[in-house]
Amino acid sequence: MPIENERKFVLDDDGGLEALIARTPGVVRTFLRQAYLDVPGIRIRSIEADGGTGHVFTYKREVAGQIVEIETTISAVDFARLWTGHRESLQKVRYAWSDGCFHWDVDFFKTEDGRTYFAMAEVEMPEQDTIAPPLPAPLAGHLLAVVPHGDSRFASKQLSDQAHAERLLNDIRLKGTRQ
Repeated sequence: MPIENERKFVLDDDGGLEALIARTPGVVRTFLRQAYLDVPGIRIRSIEADGGTGHVFTYKREVAGQIVEIETTISAVDFARLWTGHRESLQKVRYAWSDGCFHWDVDFFKTEDGRTYFAMAEVEMPEQDTIAPPLPAPLAGHLLAVVPHGDSRFASKQLSDQAHAERLLNDIRLKGTRQ
């Protein structure tokens, strides 16, 4: 079973972070439109990269304290059909790269007009790992908070609510902690 084992980090987007990451060698940029359907654990994604667009259907469920994530490709027609039944949706620009056995994603959650309202890094780790690696150099100076493992306030579904995301960010900045 594909087990998701990730850790998350809230980043300070000072207006230059996205450009910095975009210039980093080996980084792949994608634009994602993502929606959550009315069935728990079901999401769809449209992924634009290198002039092409793909569509993915995802089922996520916690089983025995681990997150099982199953993804499969779907057609553009099926994506459009399912999109009509979504509840929450979001769009984000993602920068991704691999670093040894780790996979990093940095997501910039965007408003309709393209403004970033939240930035977060995630590292996917081998299933047996319990401690996240240090943040890559381009991200280290932008760390606002380490997300407690399993904290659902930082799930993309929750962050699709811009007001919720901005409240979280404000709370983190007010506390000034880098947990």
